[in-house]
Amino acid sequence: MAEENAVNLKGDAAPQNRETVVMPQAPGVEKSLLSMMTIDPVNIVSQCITEGMTGDYFYVPAHRILWELFRERYDKGLPLDATSVAQELADHKRLEAVGGHAGLMDIFSFATTTALFRMHFDTLREKYVRRAVILTANKAESAAFSGEMEVEALLDQTEQEVLGIRASTERGEEWSLARDIDSAVSNLERMMSSKGEILGLSTGYPRLDKMINGLKGGELFVIAARPSMGKTSFLLNIMEHLALDAQGEGKPKRAVLIFSCEMPSVQLVERLLYARSGVSKQSLLANQGRLDKEQMKRLKYAITELKGSKLVIDDTAGISIAELRAKARRVLREHPDLCCIGIDYLQLMRSHTKQAQNSREREIAEISGGLKALAKELNLPIIVLAQLNRGPENRPGRNKGVPMMSDLRESGAIEQDADMIGLLYRSAYYAEDDEERETVGTDANLALAKNRNGPTGDVPLSFTAELMRFSPRVPREDEEEG
Repeated sequence: MAEENAVNLKGDAAPQNRETVVMPQAPGVEKSLLSMMTIDPVNIVSQCITEGMTGDYFYVPAHRILWELFRERYDKGLPLDATSVAQELADHKRLEAVGGHAGLMDIFSFATTTALFRMHFDTLREKYVRRAVILTANKAESAAFSGEMEVEALLDQTEQEVLGIRASTERGEEWSLARDIDSAVSNLERMMSSKGEILGLSTGYPRLDKMINGLKGGELFVIAARPSMGKTSFLLNIMEHLALDAQGEGKPKRAVLIFSCEMPSVQLVERLLYARSGVSKQSLLANQGRLDKEQMKRLKYAITELKGSKLVIDDTAGISIAELRAKARRVLREHPDLCCIGIDYLQLMRSHTKQAQNSREREIAEISGGLKALAKELNLPIIVLAQLNRGPENRPGRNKGVPMMSDLRESGAIEQDADMIGLLYRSAYYAEDDEERETVGTDANLALAKNRNGPTGDVPLSFTAELMRFSPRVPREDEEEG
């Protein structure tokens, strides 16, 4: 018996003839639900719509035609009496498709009460889900055999379709004004009792935290800069803070996920160790690898801290949005306490849809939109780095090097999808002489150019190049306080 039910690993299906298998269905239940709609359309049709019923819930074609007609008449406020329904079907030459007058009258007289609505609806939904899973599996099987789709795209498409089945049958609670008022009051109470504390996750930069009220689930934060501005270091500084410091001493650490499309994971770990310990790579090389006791102590402590963290790094080069989405979902399943995702960087990602192959702008738009959708789906903040074009370098005078949102490369979709956009730059990089370079020193700035839910303005920073660390900085007199 066990051998009969086993899957043949050579690729053959289990020993049953698919042609003899009947798809899950419940024609009598379909007929009963349609009949209930004619008894009390206001309540039954509206409840079916609220529960997410579609034509796919009905296996019998005639029943699908009637459901679509019933819903259309309900939307227009028209009655569901037998005469009107029959006339409309006849006008559109669809009366015979539902069994003629006899078939229609059978529907209208089938049920005498709506008391069994819930039981019959749940049965119909169960049959729909089973059919949907079978069809999705068959589609995936055909695509796998054809070999036309890339494996990652096939996996992502199948995963999305399976999740789509669940989403189509799971409905949240009906909207309630009283519940929303309670939630709004709770948020107000939190803000009043917070004494100025942020409501989201801390980035480690107080001024930035105050402006964005912390990192919150569902938000896409784009940090853009020209090459060599230190954007990777800035992202690592934030992720390090989230992984090791944000929860406070003695509290459990939360997981963070970094996708590095440019650097190998070991280089990111090295950067984190240098920044965390305060031991620079330059001093290590200058002293021929020798460290004093204090430096060794700090380095060992940083190693211990990092080992005890829940930092996850994926360094797949040229990762596609489909593959990134699938990996993020998997990490969240393995680490339910995942609090943030960082990506370095957007223009190195890929999308393998047919539309994206013909247009780089379309590809970037799909990636940007996909990241925003992922942030909402997982209810996590996503910080993604992006490259700017040469616009900042071509600006004259004091504005040389100062970036603008319009400098974002290849697509305006990034501006549209992002909740926050920060433009990172270091004045010293564009200094024309030693005197000017000495004046600005280690000064850096993050210009918060877009903030969907708060103010925009500058976040003064200081950059320590040898440690690859950005620190908060008190604004100079010639800088606006904002």
